[in-house]
Amino acid sequence: MVVRRIAAEPPSRLAIWARRFAGFSLPVVALAIIIERGNLLEIVPALATFAAALAMAFIAILLALASLVGIWRRGAEGLGAAMTALAVGIAMLAYPSYLAAKAARLPMIADITTDPLDPPRFDAIGRLRTRLANPIAYAGLYAAEQQRTAYPDIAPLDTEASLQTTYDATMAVIAKRRWQVINTRPPAPGRREAYIEAVARTPIMGFRDDIAVRIRQTGQGSRVDVRSASRYGRHDFGTNAARVRVLLADVDEIAEDKEKPEGPARPNQKPKQPPTKPTQANQPTRAR
Repeated sequence: MVVRRIAAEPPSRLAIWARRFAGFSLPVVALAIIIERGNLLEIVPALATFAAALAMAFIAILLALASLVGIWRRGAEGLGAAMTALAVGIAMLAYPSYLAAKAARLPMIADITTDPLDPPRFDAIGRLRTRLANPIAYAGLYAAEQQRTAYPDIAPLDTEASLQTTYDATMAVIAKRRWQVINTRPPAPGRREAYIEAVARTPIMGFRDDIAVRIRQTGQGSRVDVRSASRYGRHDFGTNAARVRVLLADVDEIAEDKEKPEGPARPNQKPKQPPTKPTQANQPTRAR
């Protein structure tokens, strides 16, 4: 008796290639992060590597969708590979898509300051920037108008705390957020201004953003002006404005806590004397 064998449908080659592209995009994006965080190369190779990883993830999604059509029609194997490629590709492109949506509604600026007319300068940080970095000079009134429209709440911090207290509070916030301090000019006798320069890094890629804080004495209080600028790129996706807000809010909170007067001291209370025992002379004579 002849047994007929039904040939199994071969697995979808599109699904297999989709999973390969998705899997290879993961070490490529890890390589881009290592290049930037380790300061191994300039910014351009790191961005090119990151863009290649995103392109692979996008190709993986397209191949996975195309493979699902063949799997549905012919009943071929490869559903697991296609779904894996879809999951990895979507996860890789989710955050960049979110940033692209933010970029569409925010102005193309990467330098935020609380004082556009006299912004804090990048002195020591200016010497660290390469020729590929953004200019250290503030962009001018056009950028200031764009900032005012997009971030109307960005303004200097006026506090009743002293110059030294505000400086100490600012240094405490910078240390808490683990920003790298590049240059400091603390308060000194006869000096009515303090200055801090620091470098912050973005959470994922570790791109460097430069920060300058100027603290000036105003009567009995002080005024804090901040400038936060991306070292590379024409768009910061709102990162610098958010950093300025958080820095000023934390400095204001810490400075106010340090300036709060201590509660009034309680009046000294005389300790209660233990009752004295009656002496022999004061004891009543017992009737005999």
